[in-house]
Amino acid sequence: MTTKYLFFTGGVVSSVGKGVTAAATGLLLKERGFKVAVQKLDPYINVDPGTMSPYQHGEVYVLDDGAETDLDLGHYERFIDIRLSRSSNFTSGQVYAEIISKERRGDFLGGTIQVIPHITNEIKRRVASIGKETNADVVLVEVGGTVGDIESQPFLEVLRQLRNEVGRENVFFIHVTWLPYIKATGEIKTKPTQHSVAALRSIGISPNMIIARSDYPVDKDICDKIALFCDVEKEAVVPMITSDVLYEVPLLLEKAGVGDYLVEKLNMKSTRRVDMKPWEKLVERVRKPKQTVKVALVGKYVELQDAYMSVREALKHAALANDVEVEIGWVHAADLEKDKGWDVVQNADGILVPGGFGSRGIEGKILAARYAREKKIPYLGLCLGMQVMCIDFARGVLNHEDANSSEFDRGSEYPVIDLMLDQRAITDMGGTMRLGLYPCELQEGSKAAKAYGEKKVEERHRHRFEFNNNYKKDFEKGGMVFSGMSPDGKLVEVVEIADHPFMVASQFHPEFLSRPMKPHPLFVGFMKAARDGKK
Repeated sequence: MTTKYLFFTGGVVSSVGKGVTAAATGLLLKERGFKVAVQKLDPYINVDPGTMSPYQHGEVYVLDDGAETDLDLGHYERFIDIRLSRSSNFTSGQVYAEIISKERRGDFLGGTIQVIPHITNEIKRRVASIGKETNADVVLVEVGGTVGDIESQPFLEVLRQLRNEVGRENVFFIHVTWLPYIKATGEIKTKPTQHSVAALRSIGISPNMIIARSDYPVDKDICDKIALFCDVEKEAVVPMITSDVLYEVPLLLEKAGVGDYLVEKLNMKSTRRVDMKPWEKLVERVRKPKQTVKVALVGKYVELQDAYMSVREALKHAALANDVEVEIGWVHAADLEKDKGWDVVQNADGILVPGGFGSRGIEGKILAARYAREKKIPYLGLCLGMQVMCIDFARGVLNHEDANSSEFDRGSEYPVIDLMLDQRAITDMGGTMRLGLYPCELQEGSKAAKAYGEKKVEERHRHRFEFNNNYKKDFEKGGMVFSGMSPDGKLVEVVEIADHPFMVASQFHPEFLSRPMKPHPLFVGFMKAARDGKK
Protein backbone atom coordinates (compact mmCIF):
# COMPACT_ATOMS: atom_id res chain seq x y z
CA MET A 1 0.00 0.00 0.00
CA THR A 2 1.20 3.51 -0.80
CA THR A 3 2.15 5.40 2.36
CA LYS A 4 -0.52 7.88 3.42
CA TYR A 5 0.21 11.16 5.21
CA LEU A 6 -1.93 12.90 7.81
CA PHE A 7 -0.78 16.45 8.56
CA PHE A 8 -1.95 18.18 11.75
CA THR A 9 -1.86 21.96 11.97
CA GLY A 10 -3.08 24.27 14.72
CA GLY A 11 -5.02 27.48 14.67
CA VAL A 12 -6.20 30.36 16.89
CA VAL A 13 -4.05 29.51 19.94
CA SER A 14 -1.15 27.23 20.83
CA SER A 15 -1.58 24.26 23.20
CA VAL A 16 -4.96 23.62 21.60
CA GLY A 17 -4.55 19.84 21.73
CA LYS A 18 -2.92 18.89 18.41
CA GLY A 19 -0.64 16.37 20.10
CA VAL A 20 -3.46 14.52 21.87
CA THR A 21 -5.59 14.66 18.70
CA ALA A 22 -2.76 13.21 16.61
CA ALA A 23 -2.07 10.51 19.21
CA ALA A 24 -5.75 9.54 19.46
CA THR A 25 -6.08 9.47 15.66
CA GLY A 26 -3.02 7.23 15.47
CA LEU A 27 -4.70 4.84 17.90
CA LEU A 28 -7.86 4.69 15.76
CA LEU A 29 -5.80 3.80 12.68
CA LYS A 30 -3.72 1.23 14.56
CA GLU A 31 -6.96 -0.37 15.77
CA ARG A 32 -7.94 -0.76 12.13
CA GLY A 33 -4.80 -2.78 11.45
CA PHE A 34 -2.57 -0.10 9.95
CA LYS A 35 1.08 0.36 10.87
CA VAL A 36 1.43 3.91 12.16
CA ALA A 37 4.43 6.24 12.40
CA VAL A 38 4.28 9.64 14.11
CA GLN A 39 6.45 12.74 13.78
CA LYS A 40 6.46 16.15 15.50
CA LEU A 41 7.99 19.17 13.71
CA ASP A 42 9.08 21.91 16.11
CA PRO A 43 9.75 25.31 14.50
CA TYR A 44 11.99 26.73 17.26
CA ILE A 45 15.70 27.28 16.60
CA ASN A 46 16.93 25.24 19.59
CA VAL A 47 18.46 21.97 18.40
CA ASP A 48 16.28 20.10 20.89
CA PRO A 49 14.49 20.89 24.17
CA GLY A 50 17.29 19.32 26.25
CA THR A 51 18.83 22.63 27.28
CA MET A 52 15.54 24.53 27.56
CA SER A 53 13.96 25.52 30.87
CA PRO A 54 10.90 23.43 31.76
CA TYR A 55 9.10 26.74 32.26
CA GLN A 56 9.70 27.47 28.55
CA HIS A 57 8.96 24.06 27.12
CA GLY A 58 7.45 21.74 29.72
CA GLU A 59 8.71 18.19 30.06
CA VAL A 60 11.63 16.84 28.02
CA TYR A 61 10.52 13.39 26.90
CA VAL A 62 13.38 10.90 26.40
CA LEU A 63 13.19 8.04 23.88
CA ASP A 64 14.92 4.65 23.81
CA ASP A 65 17.71 5.95 21.56
CA GLY A 66 18.41 8.90 23.87
CA ALA A 67 16.64 11.59 21.85
CA GLU A 68 15.45 14.49 24.01
CA THR A 69 12.09 15.38 22.51
CA ASP A 70 8.83 17.27 22.85
CA LEU A 71 6.29 16.13 25.44
CA ASP A 72 3.79 15.36 22.66
CA LEU A 73 5.87 12.26 21.90
CA GLY A 74 4.79 11.03 25.32
CA HIS A 75 1.18 11.31 24.19
CA TYR A 76 2.01 9.39 21.00
CA GLU A 77 3.69 6.55 22.88
CA ARG A 78 1.06 6.33 25.63
CA PHE A 79 -1.97 6.32 23.30
CA ILE A 80 -0.65 4.28 20.38
CA ASP A 81 1.63 2.09 22.55
CA ILE A 82 4.61 2.30 20.19
CA ARG A 83 8.30 3.00 20.80
CA LEU A 84 9.52 6.01 18.83
CA SER A 85 13.00 7.08 17.71
CA ARG A 86 14.80 10.38 17.21
CA SER A 87 13.48 10.65 13.65
CA SER A 88 10.05 11.23 15.21
CA ASN A 89 10.96 14.75 16.34
CA PHE A 90 13.10 17.44 14.75
CA THR A 91 13.44 21.20 15.02
CA SER A 92 14.33 24.17 12.83
CA GLY A 93 17.62 24.21 14.72
CA GLN A 94 18.50 20.71 13.53
CA VAL A 95 17.54 21.53 9.96
CA TYR A 96 19.54 24.76 9.82
CA ALA A 97 22.55 23.12 11.53
CA GLU A 98 22.54 20.36 8.91
CA ILE A 99 22.34 22.79 5.96
CA ILE A 100 24.99 25.14 7.38
CA SER A 101 27.29 22.16 8.01
CA LYS A 102 26.90 21.08 4.37
CA GLU A 103 27.53 24.63 3.16
CA ARG A 104 30.75 24.84 5.20
CA ARG A 105 31.95 21.59 3.62
CA GLY A 106 31.28 23.01 0.17
CA ASP A 107 28.52 20.56 -0.66
CA PHE A 108 26.53 23.23 -2.50
CA LEU A 109 29.40 24.12 -4.84
CA GLY A 110 29.29 27.83 -4.10
CA GLY A 111 25.55 28.19 -4.55
CA THR A 112 23.41 30.65 -2.60
CA ILE A 113 21.68 28.87 0.28
CA GLN A 114 18.01 29.80 0.66
CA VAL A 115 14.98 28.77 2.70
CA ILE A 116 13.44 27.50 -0.54
CA PRO A 117 14.67 25.07 -1.77
CA HIS A 118 17.49 24.15 0.64
CA ILE A 119 15.79 24.36 4.04
CA THR A 120 12.48 23.03 2.73
CA ASN A 121 14.21 20.13 0.95
CA GLU A 122 15.90 19.08 4.19
CA ILE A 123 12.59 19.21 6.05
CA LYS A 124 10.99 17.23 3.23
CA ARG A 125 13.75 14.62 3.37
CA ARG A 126 13.20 14.10 7.09
CA VAL A 127 9.42 13.83 6.76
CA ALA A 128 9.70 11.37 3.87
CA SER A 129 12.37 9.26 5.58
CA ILE A 130 10.31 8.26 8.63
CA GLY A 131 7.81 6.39 6.49
CA LYS A 132 10.62 4.45 4.82
CA GLU A 133 12.43 3.76 8.12
CA THR A 134 9.33 2.35 9.80
CA ASN A 135 7.66 0.87 6.71
CA ALA A 136 4.49 2.59 7.92
CA ASP A 137 1.12 2.51 6.18
CA VAL A 138 0.23 5.90 7.63
CA VAL A 139 2.54 8.71 8.79
CA LEU A 140 1.02 11.28 11.14
CA VAL A 141 2.90 14.58 11.15
CA GLU A 142 2.16 17.34 13.66
CA VAL A 143 3.46 20.86 13.03
CA GLY A 144 4.18 22.70 16.27
CA GLY A 145 2.93 26.22 16.89
CA THR A 146 0.07 28.01 15.18
CA VAL A 147 -0.69 28.92 11.58
CA GLY A 148 0.55 32.49 11.07
CA ASP A 149 3.76 32.03 13.08
CA ILE A 150 6.73 33.22 11.02
CA GLU A 151 8.89 30.29 12.09
CA SER A 152 6.27 27.74 10.94
CA GLN A 153 6.16 28.93 7.34
CA PRO A 154 8.93 26.67 5.92
CA PHE A 155 7.24 23.62 7.48
CA LEU A 156 3.85 24.49 6.04
CA GLU A 157 5.43 25.12 2.64
CA VAL A 158 6.89 21.59 2.81
CA LEU A 159 3.45 20.13 3.52
CA ARG A 160 2.09 21.96 0.48
CA GLN A 161 4.88 20.62 -1.71
CA LEU A 162 4.55 17.07 -0.38
CA ARG A 163 0.84 17.02 -1.22
CA ASN A 164 1.74 17.43 -4.87
CA GLU A 165 4.76 15.10 -4.81
CA VAL A 166 3.18 12.06 -3.12
CA GLY A 167 -0.24 12.64 -4.68
CA ARG A 168 -3.23 14.50 -3.31
CA GLU A 169 -5.06 11.20 -2.83
CA ASN A 170 -2.39 10.18 -0.30
CA VAL A 171 -2.48 13.33 1.84
CA PHE A 172 -5.04 14.53 4.39
CA PHE A 173 -4.90 17.81 6.33
CA ILE A 174 -6.44 18.05 9.82
CA HIS A 175 -6.66 21.54 11.29
CA VAL A 176 -7.19 21.79 15.07
CA THR A 177 -8.65 25.11 16.19
CA TRP A 178 -10.16 26.74 19.27
CA LEU A 179 -13.72 28.05 19.56
CA PRO A 180 -13.78 30.87 22.13
CA TYR A 181 -16.83 31.37 24.34
CA ILE A 182 -18.06 34.91 24.98
CA LYS A 183 -19.61 34.80 28.44
CA ALA A 184 -21.36 38.17 28.16
CA THR A 185 -23.49 36.98 25.23
CA GLY A 186 -23.36 33.24 25.90
CA GLU A 187 -22.03 32.57 22.40
CA ILE A 188 -19.38 30.35 20.87
CA LYS A 189 -17.53 32.25 18.14
CA THR A 190 -16.34 30.70 14.86
CA LYS A 191 -14.67 33.80 13.40
CA PRO A 192 -11.14 33.02 14.77
CA THR A 193 -11.39 29.58 13.15
CA GLN A 194 -12.43 31.16 9.86
CA HIS A 195 -9.44 33.52 9.98
CA SER A 196 -7.13 30.65 10.88
CA VAL A 197 -8.30 28.59 7.90
CA ALA A 198 -7.99 31.65 5.65
CA ALA A 199 -4.36 32.02 6.77
CA LEU A 200 -3.75 28.35 6.01
CA ARG A 201 -5.37 28.62 2.58
CA SER A 202 -3.25 31.68 1.75
CA ILE A 203 -0.23 29.35 2.01
CA GLY A 204 -1.88 26.97 -0.45
CA ILE A 205 -3.29 24.42 2.01
CA SER A 206 -7.01 23.73 2.41
CA PRO A 207 -7.88 21.57 5.43
CA ASN A 208 -9.79 18.37 4.78
CA MET A 209 -11.03 18.17 8.37
CA ILE A 210 -11.43 20.66 11.20
CA ILE A 211 -11.30 19.54 14.83
CA ALA A 212 -13.09 22.34 16.70
CA ARG A 213 -11.96 22.40 20.33
CA SER A 214 -14.22 23.97 22.93
CA ASP A 215 -14.94 24.02 26.65
CA TYR A 216 -18.66 24.26 25.91
CA PRO A 217 -21.13 22.15 23.89
CA VAL A 218 -21.01 22.86 20.15
CA ASP A 219 -24.33 22.48 18.33
CA LYS A 220 -24.85 21.36 14.73
CA ASP A 221 -25.53 24.89 13.47
CA ILE A 222 -22.06 25.99 14.52
CA CYS A 223 -20.48 22.98 12.79
CA ASP A 224 -22.47 23.67 9.64
CA LYS A 225 -21.35 27.30 9.72
CA ILE A 226 -17.70 26.27 9.99
CA ALA A 227 -18.17 23.82 7.10
CA LEU A 228 -19.72 26.54 4.94
CA PHE A 229 -17.20 29.29 5.61
CA CYS A 230 -14.13 27.05 5.68
CA ASP A 231 -15.07 24.94 2.66
CA VAL A 232 -14.97 21.49 4.27
CA GLU A 233 -17.58 18.73 4.24
CA LYS A 234 -20.09 18.84 7.10
CA GLU A 235 -19.02 15.37 8.28
CA ALA A 236 -15.46 16.66 8.49
CA VAL A 237 -16.19 19.33 11.11
CA VAL A 238 -15.69 17.50 14.40
CA PRO A 239 -16.52 19.28 17.66
CA MET A 240 -14.14 18.19 20.42
CA ILE A 241 -15.37 19.21 23.85
CA THR A 242 -12.79 19.28 26.65
CA SER A 243 -13.05 15.98 28.51
CA ASP A 244 -12.39 15.41 32.19
CA VAL A 245 -10.63 12.17 31.20
CA LEU A 246 -7.73 12.51 28.75
CA TYR A 247 -8.07 8.91 27.55
CA GLU A 248 -11.65 9.52 26.43
CA VAL A 249 -10.42 11.52 23.42
CA PRO A 250 -9.97 8.45 21.13
CA LEU A 251 -13.51 7.35 22.03
CA LEU A 252 -14.92 10.78 21.19
CA LEU A 253 -13.13 10.80 17.83
CA GLU A 254 -14.32 7.26 17.07
CA LYS A 255 -17.90 8.19 18.01
CA ALA A 256 -17.66 11.17 15.65
CA GLY A 257 -16.71 8.79 12.84
CA VAL A 258 -13.18 10.16 12.33
CA GLY A 259 -11.55 6.75 11.84
CA ASP A 260 -13.99 5.55 9.19
CA TYR A 261 -13.94 8.93 7.43
CA LEU A 262 -10.13 8.86 7.13
CA VAL A 263 -10.10 5.29 5.83
CA GLU A 264 -12.70 6.20 3.20
CA LYS A 265 -11.09 9.46 2.05
CA LEU A 266 -7.59 7.97 1.86
CA ASN A 267 -8.92 4.89 0.04
CA MET A 268 -7.55 2.45 2.60
CA LYS A 269 -8.93 -0.92 3.64
CA SER A 270 -9.15 -1.89 7.31
CA THR A 271 -7.66 -5.29 8.06
CA ARG A 272 -9.43 -5.88 11.35
CA ARG A 273 -12.53 -4.95 13.34
CA VAL A 274 -12.16 -1.97 15.64
CA ASP A 275 -12.31 -2.85 19.33
CA MET A 276 -12.37 0.17 21.63
CA LYS A 277 -13.78 -1.76 24.61
CA PRO A 278 -10.48 -1.70 26.55
CA TRP A 279 -10.49 2.10 26.32
CA GLU A 280 -14.17 2.27 27.26
CA LYS A 281 -13.46 0.15 30.33
CA LEU A 282 -10.45 2.33 31.15
CA VAL A 283 -12.53 5.53 31.08
CA GLU A 284 -15.29 3.79 33.04
CA ARG A 285 -12.77 2.81 35.73
CA VAL A 286 -11.41 6.36 35.88
CA ARG A 287 -14.89 7.78 36.45
CA LYS A 288 -15.92 5.15 38.98
CA PRO A 289 -15.88 6.57 42.57
CA LYS A 290 -12.86 5.24 44.42
CA GLN A 291 -10.87 5.75 47.57
CA THR A 292 -8.51 8.72 47.26
CA VAL A 293 -4.79 8.43 47.87
CA LYS A 294 -2.90 11.67 48.39
CA VAL A 295 0.56 12.03 46.87
CA ALA A 296 2.77 15.05 47.54
CA LEU A 297 4.82 15.77 44.43
CA VAL A 298 7.78 17.85 45.60
CA GLY A 299 9.26 19.52 42.53
CA LYS A 300 11.08 22.58 41.26
CA TYR A 301 8.77 23.55 38.42
CA VAL A 302 5.34 22.82 39.91
CA GLU A 303 3.88 26.11 38.65
CA LEU A 304 3.86 24.47 35.21
CA GLN A 305 2.42 20.99 35.66
CA ASP A 306 3.35 20.09 32.05
CA ALA A 307 6.95 19.93 33.33
CA TYR A 308 5.90 16.66 35.02
CA MET A 309 3.47 15.39 32.38
CA SER A 310 4.73 11.78 32.31
CA VAL A 311 5.04 11.58 36.11
CA ARG A 312 1.46 12.78 36.51
CA GLU A 313 0.14 10.28 33.96
CA ALA A 314 2.20 7.42 35.44
CA LEU A 315 0.66 8.15 38.87
CA LYS A 316 -2.81 8.02 37.33
CA HIS A 317 -2.03 4.71 35.60
CA ALA A 318 -0.74 3.21 38.85
CA ALA A 319 -3.72 4.50 40.82
CA LEU A 320 -6.10 2.74 38.41
CA ALA A 321 -4.13 -0.49 38.81
CA ASN A 322 -4.66 -0.21 42.58
CA ASP A 323 -8.33 0.74 42.24
CA VAL A 324 -7.82 4.13 43.87
CA GLU A 325 -7.91 7.74 42.73
CA VAL A 326 -4.74 9.77 43.10
CA GLU A 327 -4.90 13.34 44.38
CA ILE A 328 -1.63 15.08 43.60
CA GLY A 329 -0.54 17.84 45.96
CA TRP A 330 1.89 20.08 44.07
CA VAL A 331 4.60 21.27 46.47
CA HIS A 332 7.36 23.70 45.50
CA ALA A 333 10.60 22.35 46.97
CA ALA A 334 11.87 25.88 47.68
CA ASP A 335 8.78 26.54 49.83
CA LEU A 336 9.70 23.69 52.18
CA GLU A 337 12.98 25.47 52.86
CA LYS A 338 10.95 28.50 54.01
CA ASP A 339 8.71 26.33 56.19
CA LYS A 340 5.80 26.60 53.72
CA GLY A 341 3.80 23.83 52.08
CA TRP A 342 4.43 21.29 54.82
CA ASP A 343 0.71 20.75 55.39
CA VAL A 344 0.49 19.04 51.96
CA VAL A 345 3.48 16.82 52.72
CA GLN A 346 2.26 15.94 56.22
CA ASN A 347 -1.21 15.02 54.97
CA ALA A 348 0.10 12.90 52.08
CA ASP A 349 -0.11 9.11 51.91
CA GLY A 350 2.97 9.05 49.69
CA ILE A 351 5.77 11.42 48.69
CA LEU A 352 7.26 11.58 45.18
CA VAL A 353 10.36 13.59 44.30
CA PRO A 354 10.91 13.82 40.52
CA GLY A 355 13.94 14.84 38.45
CA GLY A 356 15.37 18.29 37.92
CA PHE A 357 18.55 20.29 37.49
CA GLY A 358 20.28 23.09 39.40
CA SER A 359 20.59 23.96 43.08
CA ARG A 360 17.31 25.83 43.59
CA GLY A 361 15.00 23.94 45.95
CA ILE A 362 17.45 21.08 46.55
CA GLU A 363 17.42 21.41 50.34
CA GLY A 364 13.62 21.31 50.21
CA LYS A 365 13.75 18.04 48.30
CA ILE A 366 16.21 16.64 50.81
CA LEU A 367 13.86 17.67 53.64
CA ALA A 368 10.99 15.86 51.88
CA ALA A 369 13.10 12.68 51.62
CA ARG A 370 14.01 13.01 55.30
CA TYR A 371 10.36 13.36 56.32
CA ALA A 372 9.44 10.25 54.31
CA ARG A 373 12.33 8.29 55.86
CA GLU A 374 11.68 9.31 59.45
CA LYS A 375 7.88 9.07 59.33
CA LYS A 376 7.90 5.84 57.29
CA ILE A 377 5.83 7.42 54.52
CA PRO A 378 6.00 5.61 51.13
CA TYR A 379 8.49 7.43 48.92
CA LEU A 380 9.36 7.22 45.23
CA GLY A 381 12.40 9.11 43.95
CA LEU A 382 13.11 9.65 40.25
CA CYS A 383 16.63 10.58 39.08
CA LEU A 384 17.34 13.65 41.24
CA GLY A 385 14.78 12.18 43.65
CA MET A 386 17.17 9.23 44.13
CA GLN A 387 20.13 11.52 44.62
CA VAL A 388 18.49 13.66 47.32
CA MET A 389 17.39 10.47 49.09
CA CYS A 390 21.05 9.38 49.22
CA ILE A 391 22.17 12.81 50.46
CA ASP A 392 19.59 12.72 53.25
CA PHE A 393 20.65 9.17 54.19
CA ALA A 394 24.29 10.24 54.44
CA ARG A 395 23.37 13.21 56.61
CA GLY A 396 20.63 11.71 58.77
CA VAL A 397 21.73 8.07 59.15
CA LEU A 398 25.50 8.13 58.60
CA ASN A 399 25.92 11.52 60.36
CA HIS A 400 27.86 13.25 57.59
CA GLU A 401 26.28 16.70 57.88
CA ASP A 402 28.25 18.10 54.92
CA ALA A 403 27.21 15.29 52.54
CA ASN A 404 26.04 16.63 49.20
CA SER A 405 26.21 16.29 45.45
CA SER A 406 29.17 17.85 43.66
CA GLU A 407 26.56 19.36 41.34
CA PHE A 408 25.46 21.65 44.20
CA ASP A 409 28.60 21.83 46.38
CA ARG A 410 31.88 21.23 44.61
CA GLY A 411 33.76 21.58 47.90
CA SER A 412 31.79 18.92 49.78
CA GLU A 413 34.05 16.56 51.75
CA TYR A 414 31.46 13.82 51.40
CA PRO A 415 30.21 13.95 47.76
CA VAL A 416 27.84 10.98 47.77
CA ILE A 417 26.65 12.08 44.32
CA ASP A 418 29.34 12.94 41.79
CA LEU A 419 29.81 13.66 38.10
CA MET A 420 30.00 10.49 36.01
CA LEU A 421 33.54 9.71 34.84
CA ASP A 422 32.61 9.81 31.16
CA GLN A 423 31.04 13.26 31.65
CA ARG A 424 34.09 15.07 33.03
CA ALA A 425 35.68 16.09 29.74
CA ILE A 426 32.42 17.29 28.19
CA THR A 427 31.97 21.01 27.52
CA ASP A 428 28.85 21.07 25.30
CA MET A 429 25.68 20.80 27.38
CA GLY A 430 23.25 19.75 24.65
CA GLY A 431 22.60 16.04 24.10
CA THR A 432 25.67 14.93 26.06
CA MET A 433 24.13 13.41 29.20
CA ARG A 434 23.68 9.71 29.81
CA LEU A 435 20.59 9.39 27.65
CA GLY A 436 18.28 6.62 26.55
CA LEU A 437 17.68 2.96 27.31
CA TYR A 438 20.12 1.05 29.55
CA PRO A 439 19.89 -2.35 31.26
CA CYS A 440 19.56 -2.78 35.02
CA GLU A 441 19.95 -5.96 37.08
CA LEU A 442 17.75 -6.23 40.18
CA GLN A 443 18.65 -7.81 43.50
CA GLU A 444 16.53 -10.85 44.27
CA GLY A 445 14.07 -10.32 47.12
CA SER A 446 14.29 -6.53 46.98
CA LYS A 447 11.20 -4.32 46.83
CA ALA A 448 12.20 -3.25 43.32
CA ALA A 449 12.53 -6.86 42.13
CA LYS A 450 9.16 -7.75 43.68
CA ALA A 451 7.53 -4.77 41.97
CA TYR A 452 8.93 -5.68 38.55
CA GLY A 453 8.66 -9.45 38.90
CA GLU A 454 11.82 -9.65 36.78
CA LYS A 455 15.57 -9.88 37.36
CA LYS A 456 16.66 -7.66 34.47
CA VAL A 457 14.93 -4.58 33.07
CA GLU A 458 15.71 -1.75 30.68
CA GLU A 459 14.88 1.87 31.50
CA ARG A 460 15.39 5.34 30.05
CA HIS A 461 17.99 7.68 31.54
CA ARG A 462 18.72 11.41 31.56
CA HIS A 463 21.49 12.47 33.96
CA ARG A 464 25.13 13.53 34.37
CA PHE A 465 25.66 12.70 38.04
CA GLU A 466 25.60 9.32 39.76
CA PHE A 467 25.99 7.71 43.16
CA ASN A 468 29.62 7.77 44.29
CA ASN A 469 30.62 4.11 44.76
CA ASN A 470 33.35 5.08 47.25
CA TYR A 471 30.58 5.31 49.87
CA LYS A 472 28.64 2.21 48.92
CA LYS A 473 29.86 0.02 51.81
CA ASP A 474 29.09 2.74 54.37
CA PHE A 475 25.54 3.03 53.02
CA GLU A 476 25.00 -0.74 53.06
CA LYS A 477 26.14 -0.90 56.70
CA GLY A 478 23.64 1.85 57.50
CA GLY A 479 20.74 -0.12 56.01
CA MET A 480 20.50 1.02 52.42
CA VAL A 481 20.00 -1.64 49.75
CA PHE A 482 21.44 -1.12 46.27
CA SER A 483 18.71 -3.16 44.63
CA GLY A 484 19.44 -2.22 41.02
CA MET A 485 22.86 -2.03 39.36
CA SER A 486 24.16 -1.75 35.82
CA PRO A 487 25.30 -5.18 34.50
CA ASP A 488 28.97 -4.22 34.99
CA GLY A 489 28.24 -3.30 38.62
CA LYS A 490 29.56 0.24 38.21
CA LEU A 491 26.38 2.34 38.18
CA VAL A 492 23.81 2.40 40.96
CA GLU A 493 20.39 2.27 39.32
CA VAL A 494 17.94 1.63 42.20
CA VAL A 495 18.25 2.21 45.95
CA GLU A 496 15.87 1.39 48.78
CA ILE A 497 15.86 1.40 52.58
CA ALA A 498 15.53 -2.02 54.14
CA ASP A 499 13.48 -1.14 57.24
CA HIS A 500 10.97 1.10 55.48
CA PRO A 501 7.53 0.15 54.06
CA PHE A 502 8.47 1.54 50.64
CA MET A 503 11.33 3.96 50.15
CA VAL A 504 12.56 3.22 46.65
CA ALA A 505 14.29 5.49 44.17
CA SER A 506 15.75 5.06 40.69
CA GLN A 507 18.48 6.86 38.78
CA PHE A 508 16.43 6.32 35.63
CA HIS A 509 13.04 7.76 34.65
CA PRO A 510 10.41 4.98 34.87
CA GLU A 511 7.61 7.44 34.07
CA PHE A 512 8.58 7.41 30.38
CA LEU A 513 7.57 3.76 29.98
CA SER A 514 4.24 3.86 31.81
CA ARG A 515 1.13 3.27 29.69
CA PRO A 516 -2.59 3.52 30.55
CA MET A 517 -3.04 -0.24 30.01
CA LYS A 518 0.46 -1.12 31.25
CA PRO A 519 1.24 0.96 34.36
CA HIS A 520 4.89 1.04 35.40
CA PRO A 521 5.76 -1.51 38.14
CA LEU A 522 7.61 0.98 40.38
CA PHE A 523 4.68 3.39 40.31
CA VAL A 524 2.25 0.51 40.97
CA GLY A 525 4.34 -0.62 43.96
CA PHE A 526 4.57 2.93 45.30
CA MET A 527 0.82 3.50 44.94
CA LYS A 528 0.04 0.17 46.62
CA ALA A 529 2.24 1.10 49.59
CA ALA A 530 0.56 4.54 49.79
CA ARG A 531 -2.88 2.92 49.63
CA ASP A 532 -2.08 0.27 52.25
CA GLY A 533 -0.51 2.81 54.61
CA LYS A 534 -3.22 5.42 54.07
CA LYS A 535 -3.78 7.70 57.02
